[in-house]
Amino acid sequence: MQASLVDIAFEEPPFSLLDERLRQRLAEGVDLHYFEALAQPLVPGAVGEAVYIIHKGEVAELAADSALPDAATLDKAQREGLDAWVSLRIGHYTAGDLFGALTLLNGHCRTRFVCEQETLCYQLPAELFFSLCDECPAFGEYFQHSLSDKARLLAAQRDTRQGASRDQAGFMLARVMDCMRPPLKLAASASIEQGVKVMQTAGADSLIISVEGRQGVVTRTDLLNALVIQGLAANHPLASLGSFALVAVTAEEYLFQALVQMTRHRVARVVVKERLTPDAAVVGVIELTDVLGFFSNRSQLVSLEIERASDMAALEQASARLPEMVRALAMQGVHIRHAMALLSALNGRLIERTFAMLVEEEHRTSSCLMLMGSEGRGEQILKTDQDNGLIIADGHQWPENEDTLQRFSDALAGLGYPPCPGNIMVSNPEWVATESRWRGKIARWCAGRDGEALMNLAIVFDARASGGNEALVDSLRGHLVRRATRDELLLSHFARPALHFSTPLTLFGSLRSPRHGIDIKKGGIFPIVHGVRTMALERGVMATGTFARLEALVSDGRIEASDSADLAEALSLFAELRLRQQLHHLEEDEHGAAAGGAGDSRRDGQDKTTAAREAGSRNLIITQSLSSLERDLLRDALSRVKDFKQRLSHRYHLEY
Repeated sequence: MQASLVDIAFEEPPFSLLDERLRQRLAEGVDLHYFEALAQPLVPGAVGEAVYIIHKGEVAELAADSALPDAATLDKAQREGLDAWVSLRIGHYTAGDLFGALTLLNGHCRTRFVCEQETLCYQLPAELFFSLCDECPAFGEYFQHSLSDKARLLAAQRDTRQGASRDQAGFMLARVMDCMRPPLKLAASASIEQGVKVMQTAGADSLIISVEGRQGVVTRTDLLNALVIQGLAANHPLASLGSFALVAVTAEEYLFQALVQMTRHRVARVVVKERLTPDAAVVGVIELTDVLGFFSNRSQLVSLEIERASDMAALEQASARLPEMVRALAMQGVHIRHAMALLSALNGRLIERTFAMLVEEEHRTSSCLMLMGSEGRGEQILKTDQDNGLIIADGHQWPENEDTLQRFSDALAGLGYPPCPGNIMVSNPEWVATESRWRGKIARWCAGRDGEALMNLAIVFDARASGGNEALVDSLRGHLVRRATRDELLLSHFARPALHFSTPLTLFGSLRSPRHGIDIKKGGIFPIVHGVRTMALERGVMATGTFARLEALVSDGRIEASDSADLAEALSLFAELRLRQQLHHLEEDEHGAAAGGAGDSRRDGQDKTTAAREAGSRNLIITQSLSSLERDLLRDALSRVKDFKQRLSHRYHLEY
């Protein structure tokens, strides 16, 4: 067949792994073959003669002992999509997919392939297939890749496609080493005058000093305050002016991670260390101005706008820019974990600034706002419902807190964070309590072990501080861990919800493909998040994010590194597919609002049932809309979830 007539997606794996010469040989070596509906290109025990690349049509893979459907059954399955016949599929292949490679590699066919309709396939002869595998080992290895390997292939494929937009993502791809300044070091015994002169000469805003082995930072502002406000003499030594609670990153980290640290710790610079240990040497400094210099468009100035906001109107303006930033990150192919970290930091800072604007300092220093749910874990990209609570220090008097906290909840709604349907927020007095009362709640929830109590324990275990006295949250979560860690019966009850939702795979491991889509949150995200949460609670892991918990569980020996990597890749894939769906709905809402306010209907009193249904649709993934590689990845990822649930069931005795 003439190469020019062959319609094969050479930009898609595994063909993208071949060089131009091998692609040309493949194109010249295939023939087009026609199969009638119900024809069987491969049957159990057959020795393969070719790899088939579907040009048009659909092919089902069945278990070896599956009964063949008749034409009427097949027609009904294609119309309804939910018939028992569809559930018997081990695999389902459509245009652009290939099958038969494993038959060649294994020596014989172990399953049965049936054409569900008239099908045209390119036949790649076995001899040519093995020749391509020999000359391009990566091509042959592709068919036995792990989940993480395939995920890297998908990322590489997107990188190639998005070349132009990638060039605009310099900030997201830059490393700290690309931007850091050499550290300006001076003896701690040096004077303020010497410090000013050294900074002036170097054009720097900070310098590094060392006092009894501890490294600290002295900033230009520190020197100015020392001279003007404190009235210190110009010959006063620098030692007493340093800040020794350093926020540090390493040179290999992404530059955006430095911005995340600055945002979370509310600092204008971070130091760069050889490694993240107290005794590691400082090898550089990153200033906020350095980071902003890498910004390529206005959407990435959100962080600066949040910090400069002087009132709620300015915060609302900065908040309104977040969806634009999310779209830019998605278009530029930024890894979902990096996007989560950055957006979580920005969302957290928005909420923290709002808290600071509306709550008086005397109450902030004696209380702590808790962010919970996906915001607490740092795994939310688009804004979600308010999930928050408040801890008030024992003995602190705040009689008017209900009015203040209601204004706070209203302000968050104005920033685009809708009220929580379950009323888990500080405007509900049940989620505002003193330290002692919170401990009492935890004791009752641990003893009760009913559905609501277990949900509340999970919510608090995921909490992170966002404004106020952070030690209050750390203390409360520590109390929860001490109560639950050795309570085997509680842990068994706590783990059970991870099995509540079925994994959207058939008995034989193929994707279920209902027309309305599969719920990726229930079927994929929640089992991983809650299963890892349970293991973290058992082992006393204090990290709140699922990825960080997985890393800690590997260090603890509780989970194998390979299993952790697969679960992390699966969660990343689910989050990415879900984000894509959420962005699609966001665009629909914006178009509806532009056409007449439809996008505001939820805020204007839409009933909870409809709102819940719309929220659920944002989690539905239409598998037919995915590429061949994405469907393959999704199937593998859900298989990892299924295996993980089985391990959870065994560990926590959930089969009883």
